Amino acid sequence: MQAIQVKRPVLITIVSIIGFIWVIISLPGVFAPEVKKIGDWMPAIFGIIRASMFISLIGVWYMKRWGVRLFIMVFFFKEIVFLLINDTNFLGIFLSIFFIISMLVYYKRMDPNL
Repeated sequence: MQAIQVKRPVLITIVSIIGFIWVIISLPGVFAPEVKKIGDWMPAIFGIIRASMFISLIGVWYMKRWGVRLFIMVFFFKEIVFLLINDTNFLGIFLSIFFIISMLVYYKRMDPNL
């Protein structure tokens, strides 16, 4: 079976690069003492969130629909966790919503296969 090659739009490229930078900058926060003070499992949960976000952005970079779906699932999981610990970041929410809208605009052009 031949994979469909789709040219990546400029907006998806920009969103992916900003997302990669965002994840890399926020990754050291997983090991911060403040995260450990929240709970013993919080560094692991935050690490899973960051790793899943990075993996979803790789899928979006390669124009795969699973990347968009994973990004949306991780977004909701992340916001539920942040609501439970009373740590809401409105800039992160608005940036993620912008990313999701940008991805959904090109969703039909993305490859449904792995």
